[in-house]
Amino acid sequence: MAEKDLTQLLKNLSPRLIPGDFVFLTVQEDEVAEFGKTPLALFREEEAVTIVIERSFVDRSKRYLSQPIWALITLTVNSDLEAVGLIAAVSNALKAQEIPVNVFSAFFHDHLFVPKSRAKEALEVLQGL
Repeated sequence: MAEKDLTQLLKNLSPRLIPGDFVFLTVQEDEVAEFGKTPLALFREEEAVTIVIERSFVDRSKRYLSQPIWALITLTVNSDLEAVGLIAAVSNALKAQEIPVNVFSAFFHDHLFVPKSRAKEALEVLQGL
């Protein structure tokens, strides 16, 4: 059952580092199909389509090699979509250590993209909450 209580969410956060190197790409709508089913996430904005994808799927194309590499940390607690304060608490903890974070909230869990070079540090910060 999804949890709404912030105290319980933080108590049971259980962050897990997901293997892989991820990149954020922007493409036009007519380019989305070339990525097939490989994107981890896709979001359509007015300017372009943002794709989050494992770097190994795009290494063949020189056009994407300059993108920053991100690590993925999943908060394995089953957070309710209407829970209040979890993302703020997580973001503030990472902010205190000056660790950038891009958050993707899905139905069961929240997923955090942090710079690959700071992944272990971010994981330790989250485990300390």
